[in-house]
Amino acid sequence: MSESQSRYSIVERLTAKKLAIMNDKSELKETVKSKEQEVERLKKELGNWQQDVQEDIKREQRRKEIHIESTLQDFNNLKEQMKDKEKAFDEQIIAIEKALKSIEEISKSSPTMQS
Repeated sequence: MSESQSRYSIVERLTAKKLAIMNDKSELKETVKSKEQEVERLKKELGNWQQDVQEDIKREQRRKEIHIESTLQDFNNLKEQMKDKEKAFDEQIIAIEKALKSIEEISKSSPTMQS
């Protein structure tokens, strides 16, 4: 009987060991599967992030293009205003020069009175 108990004990220990190994193997597979899922999730996050960054870049580029267009329009308007103002200034200078010339002519033709 001792021999059968010994065999039974050995079988029991080996069976327990086998179950423990099977459990460890199962846990290992779960760990690997979990890590694989994490890798896939991280890849997906990276793809989403890259797409977000590209969209942000496009939005920022368009914002800058609009700013450039607006500034260019302001520049062109200012150039046109400058032409009009230069013309007005030139006309004022001509008018002042005519007035100065008239005063000069009057001064030459009329005697100056000295006290």
